[in-house]
Amino acid sequence: MSAHRIAPVPAVARPPRFWPPAAFWKALGSHIVIPLFLAAGMALAYLGAFHAAQPDNIPVGIVGQGPAADVFAQTLNDKAPSALDVSTVATAAKARAEVADGTLSAAYATDATHATIIVSTAASPAEASAAEELMLPIAYQQHLPVTIDDVRPVPADDMTGQGLFFMMVAMSVGGYSSAIAISAVAGRLGIGWRIAVSAATAVVVSAITTVVAGPLFHVLAGNEWSIGLLGALYTFGIITIGVGLHPMLGRWTTPVLTLLFVMLNVTTSGGIFPQNMQPPFFAGLSTFWTGAAWLDSARALTYLPGQEFGFDGLRLALWATAGLALIGVSHLLTVRRRRAADDTLAATPEEEETAAVAA
Repeated sequence: MSAHRIAPVPAVARPPRFWPPAAFWKALGSHIVIPLFLAAGMALAYLGAFHAAQPDNIPVGIVGQGPAADVFAQTLNDKAPSALDVSTVATAAKARAEVADGTLSAAYATDATHATIIVSTAASPAEASAAEELMLPIAYQQHLPVTIDDVRPVPADDMTGQGLFFMMVAMSVGGYSSAIAISAVAGRLGIGWRIAVSAATAVVVSAITTVVAGPLFHVLAGNEWSIGLLGALYTFGIITIGVGLHPMLGRWTTPVLTLLFVMLNVTTSGGIFPQNMQPPFFAGLSTFWTGAAWLDSARALTYLPGQEFGFDGLRLALWATAGLALIGVSHLLTVRRRRAADDTLAATPEEEETAAVAA
């Protein structure tokens, strides 16, 4: 029997495809959906909140007493019924005090030869600017020279008045990015360790931003310890919410945290425009969202001494409590998934203890 060697038949080279295969499009779709979500969300949030800011019932005082002052105040209300909420104030000294403590956003005082617009740029540069734009035409119609009396100006090292706002943005980014990092390495740790690491990280993030804003750039005018502690509570709420969501959402945790603490948080904080210059949706969120709570309390400590901010502290505490609750819920779900995957595996004492703590 003779053996014949069979020459191999060369493979026919396939011409390159012009159109990628279906597997490519499927993989591209699963990866590109999050960036597209972020692009659409950021555009909707930022343009929706900032593209057409309008004054809405800005509280303004007219200095004066008697029928003439009442008629003047009512005339201004009638001219801008949705923009201004005009009332009368007995004296210029009282008007300055109410603008300084935030009761009024601005006040307008006149005598026979002069007009004064009283504002507080430290409380809200945008609101002070809006009040000036609304009141300057009044003085021009009365043919009176105008002086701007800024009873609480922004510090010399924070000319835009946005220092606290940018500090809040820094803590927000540090908080939700820390949540992702902690979730990546602490998923198998007990619930107590996850909370402890979150708390320690929150303190560090707040300390870094407080040092940068205070001693380095002099944005803070005292009360650094109080502002730093409130910052730690604020950041702790963000981190615990992220750590709690990660076991349930996986790779969608980052876009969800971006939605919560960038798209909605930054736009509703009052850092760019105050609540009464925001569209209704964002103004409504501002009443309970965490960034607005921290910024309001920090402004009270920095610019409005004596103003109470207990409700703002309560809002921060409630967000932190929600984060702790999410960690507990996600831990219970993780324990149940592990048990369902192997129902012959007995729970360890640590699992039983942490499950009891979470419950």
